[in-house]
Amino acid sequence: MQFGIFDHMEQRGGELGALYEQRLQMLAYADAAGFARYHKAEHHFTTLDAAPSAMVFLAAVSQRTKRIRLGSLVSLLPFYHPVRFIEEVCALDHLSEGRLDVGIGKGISPIEHRLWGNPDEEAVARTADAIEIVRKGLTAARLTHSGGFHTFDALPMLLTPKQTPHPPLWYPGNVEFAGSHRLNTVVGGPIAAVHAQVARFHELVANAQHDWNPGVASPLIGATRHIYVASTREAAHARARVAWKRYDENLSSLWRAHGMEPVFSPSLKGNFELAIGAQVLLAGTADDVRSHVEALSADAALDYFVGSFAWGDLAHEEVMASMRLFVDGVLRPLLD
Repeated sequence: MQFGIFDHMEQRGGELGALYEQRLQMLAYADAAGFARYHKAEHHFTTLDAAPSAMVFLAAVSQRTKRIRLGSLVSLLPFYHPVRFIEEVCALDHLSEGRLDVGIGKGISPIEHRLWGNPDEEAVARTADAIEIVRKGLTAARLTHSGGFHTFDALPMLLTPKQTPHPPLWYPGNVEFAGSHRLNTVVGGPIAAVHAQVARFHELVANAQHDWNPGVASPLIGATRHIYVASTREAAHARARVAWKRYDENLSSLWRAHGMEPVFSPSLKGNFELAIGAQVLLAGTADDVRSHVEALSADAALDYFVGSFAWGDLAHEEVMASMRLFVDGVLRPLLD
């Protein structure tokens, strides 16, 4: 079993530099503890994300860590000039000494696209065009492309990534697309749902007609969970119940400001009991969490577990205490 971290980096109302420093401390600890990867989301115009330029933050993380792989999940490609994105990927892959992973996609919020100035109906086409350019530009000495939004004629690509042919690519939330293109992915849901998605993913990978990850021998599929670990289950539930409400508020803030509800709510609209029952939130003792991770491994044939530890209004000290309990009671016993 490998262990990773997923992070929105929600705003807390305090000094932004202090938040960044706390997260860097968290990741230095995660690096030393044995976490395999850190995945940073990207959102704009919302309290859900205090570091929407993931590449900038990951560059800082690369200088405070040594082993943990670092990546976006995902970079919202319609918001980037694809050539500039290629250059940033190449630079960060070298800064991290080849520890970069790259998540690609369009995101799930049409409001962010509208505020960025992109029509809703162009989101899919812009994403597809950008993905094609990024894949070409990371592997070609000169970039030639003619698409609906960008045209390049033998553009010199002077920067190359450290990893060959390029950093591993991730495409979360769509097992069909990810598996058929040999892209790494992450999924959610109860153990039974994870089991079905893991089985389908491996079937698709085995019969894939497209290989967008030629440098990856075996594409990964992981399952995500929000986590809060305390000394007792009662204490964990009491604190997580409050934090879960704040997480939902941050997750939905942009949507609700525009009179909408999210088309998909990872927080299950803030319903704590529903989140616990659906196994998207694990709040309990280290033994509780370890039992769930062991069940994911045994019943869903899963070998990559991705936890979100810093969410809602959990203070840095609470996050670190929870992570230490997780590392001592879950990660290390299962790695050993």
